[in-house]
Amino acid sequence: MRAVVMHEPGNVTVEDMPMPTILEPTDAIIKLAATCICGSDLWPYRGISPLEEARPMGHEYVGTVVEVGDEVTSVKVGDFVVGSFCISDNTCEICEDGFQSRCANGGFIGDTQAEYTRVALADGTLVVVPGGKPEDPEVIASLLAASDVLGTGWFGAVAAQAGPGKTIAVVGDGAVGLSAVLAAKALGAEKVIAFSRHEDRAALAREFGADVVIAERGDEGAAKVKELTGGYGAHGVVEAVGNQTSMMQAIASCRPGGHLGYVGVAHGVSLPGDQLFFAEINMLGGPAPVRRFLPDLIDRILKREINPGKVFTLRLPLEEAAEAYKAMDERRAIKVLLEP
Repeated sequence: MRAVVMHEPGNVTVEDMPMPTILEPTDAIIKLAATCICGSDLWPYRGISPLEEARPMGHEYVGTVVEVGDEVTSVKVGDFVVGSFCISDNTCEICEDGFQSRCANGGFIGDTQAEYTRVALADGTLVVVPGGKPEDPEVIASLLAASDVLGTGWFGAVAAQAGPGKTIAVVGDGAVGLSAVLAAKALGAEKVIAFSRHEDRAALAREFGADVVIAERGDEGAAKVKELTGGYGAHGVVEAVGNQTSMMQAIASCRPGGHLGYVGVAHGVSLPGDQLFFAEINMLGGPAPVRRFLPDLIDRILKREINPGKVFTLRLPLEEAAEAYKAMDERRAIKVLLEP
């Protein structure tokens, strides 16, 4: 099969790789209908995260089950499925509390930019799409978004306590931040404030439900949020970048007693204890338990209530993965969908 391999920062190739096989009786093999590049894939691509050796890439996926292990019961050959980027049994106490991303027996998937992939703990990781593979490629794109960026944005919005009567601010205008805007509005937030300096991203934020788009960042951005909220700050804030500036901006934008959902993968973030102490806010974040939300997200997508696939502003064949990485790195695309 063909698969994407990152050899060193800036060096991505598509190569022949061995077909995945069933290693454990709880495994399933998926033929990918679509995969994509995540903003987190850019960290090693840019040399910010260590890349000690060449490795396959990708953790977002939708596709058709082509083989299952002897102990798999919830999916069968021929099912069209969406899976989380986190592997989970969905039965341990952590999973039962809704945090499948920290399953006691789980882990992370990392090789889905390919024609096929093996999914461990298939019963607890995969969700069957009712009605089989959609004919509409836009629906497939939205289901692909659900496997990570939509699910992550949704978790951020839930952690920020988005709901009726609430003002929610979203720091970050990448695919996760934009998905958090969509999620906050879908969850009933009265006002959604997005931060963006890029008109294409600001336009999509408005389409997803942002009532206000702020260009300022840092303390100036937080001050704008307070201006819009009678000096109080937002009821909830989603942080979807993962650096020091964005995290401090998110904390400063939140009112005392408010909620911060932080879902940007942290790099070089160090939080000052005294500011946290006097901010007096609730904080919840980390890798998103996408599996918790998948059934609801799939249902909303199939009913055409939400269209998160619009975050894919470029679609390329898998063979053009190198160009796809460049396009995202250079911000020529918000998110790139790869077609195996």
